[in-house]
Amino acid sequence: MAVFRVERTRDYTVMSNHHLKNRALSLKAKGLLSMMLSLPDDWDYTTRGLASICREGVDAIGKTLKELESAGYMERRQLRGKDGRITDMEYTIYEQPRKPPDTSLPDTSLPDTDSPDTEKPYLDNPDMEKPDTENPAQLNTKGTRACL
Repeated sequence: MAVFRVERTRDYTVMSNHHLKNRALSLKAKGLLSMMLSLPDDWDYTTRGLASICREGVDAIGKTLKELESAGYMERRQLRGKDGRITDMEYTIYEQPRKPPDTSLPDTSLPDTDSPDTEKPYLDNPDMEKPDTENPAQLNTKGTRACL
């Protein structure tokens, strides 16, 4: 089989083959990551920005971005303004995957030992007396309204 290559003087991208050989990634994820790596750093990497140059829609691109994120090839971080509202999203794209944090392991951080609470907690004893079983007397207010 013959492979015809072009002379690389302009409009070409140099990238790692790692993601292309990763069997865990779908073909769509490999293609999208390759496209993202070929774009300039200041590109709009949002789903809408990527959909503007792809045939796939926003939903398909969003699903593929989640796949890349879970595989460690991409990170998204929400940026907030002074009022606390989300203003923008920061995308970090990697040629080699970063290990995503393992959330299956419990948090084993050490407790605060500077000022531990050594006092025994106060436990109320519940009222052990039997409650009244009779119905309380009902007050009849019919016809007793005061005229104003």
